[in-house]
Amino acid sequence: MCLIASFDVVSGESVSPTVSPTRTEEDFLEHCKRTVMLHPDSKWNLIMDQLNTHGSESLVRWVVDREELELSADDLGVKGKSGILKSLATRKAFLSSPERRLRFIYVPKHSSWLNQVEIWFSVVVRRVLKRGDFKSLEALRQRLLDFIDYFNRTMAKPYRWTYTGQPLTT
Repeated sequence: MCLIASFDVVSGESVSPTVSPTRTEEDFLEHCKRTVMLHPDSKWNLIMDQLNTHGSESLVRWVVDREELELSADDLGVKGKSGILKSLATRKAFLSSPERRLRFIYVPKHSSWLNQVEIWFSVVVRRVLKRGDFKSLEALRQRLLDFIDYFNRTMAKPYRWTYTGQPLTT
């Protein structure tokens, strides 16, 4: 079972969760579409890790369509060969461009703690998964969704960063 979650850093809520048996680029794309539809006219900054599905061809094509960008076939290119679609690096460069209404920001490798949804995932692990006993995948899925609903109603609040930037002293 895979949980794809979006975390609203302003409210502290988990929004538009996806709990499904797979973690494909299509699953991630559908999750992004559903999340953006919560506020379709807003500008979005989506912060995520370096997982390959976070820079997929289908994600690039969706952003091009969603933002109604007029790109030539040469500019868009062909996956593995040319243009924006050439490589994961070129796709991520396009998706993370500051002028995008849908901007994907990728945290550096080995710094997942910069992504607040990772803090929230640790809460899910401690409150739901650790020592959990589930009779089926559907029971696990429902337990996750129930917890997310409970969390949003009773526990959600923005995380407050307390690090001042000063080096730790011994």
